[in-house]
Amino acid sequence: MKFFLLQYEVAFRIATITLNRPDKRNALNGAMVAELRQAFAAAAADEDVKVIVLKGNGEAFCAGADLDYLQQLQQNTYEENLADSKELMQLFKEIYQLDKVVIAQVEGHAVAGGCGLVTVCDLSYVVPEAMLGYTEVKIGFVPALVAVFLVRKIGEGRARELLLTGRLVTAEKAARDGLITAVVPAAEITAHVAKVATSLCNEASGNSLKVTKKLIGTVLDLPMKNGLEHAAELNAATRGHEDCKRGIAAFLNKEKLVW
Repeated sequence: MKFFLLQYEVAFRIATITLNRPDKRNALNGAMVAELRQAFAAAAADEDVKVIVLKGNGEAFCAGADLDYLQQLQQNTYEENLADSKELMQLFKEIYQLDKVVIAQVEGHAVAGGCGLVTVCDLSYVVPEAMLGYTEVKIGFVPALVAVFLVRKIGEGRARELLLTGRLVTAEKAARDGLITAVVPAAEITAHVAKVATSLCNEASGNSLKVTKKLIGTVLDLPMKNGLEHAAELNAATRGHEDCKRGIAAFLNKEKLVW
């Protein structure tokens, strides 16, 4: 599969998807969104891939929507804009619901739609110099799609602060608010993300990661009674899975298991 706006590689069961429009600060347009969907679909379908890392080339992780793209949207009909919006919706949804763990490696600013990408990743590690935020209200737009995921992730109060003010915040504040996982120095971030991804590959069952991620994404939509029933069913089903049998046998026999 050939990409023009991304770089895609697989090594040691880790797929790395790199936004590659550094001259445009990795800004999003229709073509970039389409390629991202294709890349994540390829990683999802590849049995040799267990973890996915999303990063960007250049000074910015992703600066949001491309300026030329924004100008084009002004000429679109409502129907055309709705179809275009649904493409980005599908990308966010696919990353959020993907069976495999997705890690954002953020080495520059993540703004608007770029911060949306960070929001839907499972784990995110960010350099101290990066600023993050949703600036849509400052240009008369609305952070509609990301709001659905952000409220779930950090709660209504903190989401209101970020989405209504449109302010960019430091990586440290983003970490305190629960928007990102941790702040990591620039000199260490590549090695740190590789260590986390490798640990997930070698120390965690692929089935357990998939089921746990699905449970986290599902349980918030259910009343507590239904959520607990669903959890009990997953618990019972997982006990019969081959991964669980291997894991328990290794634990009882004091054997180190490499997944």
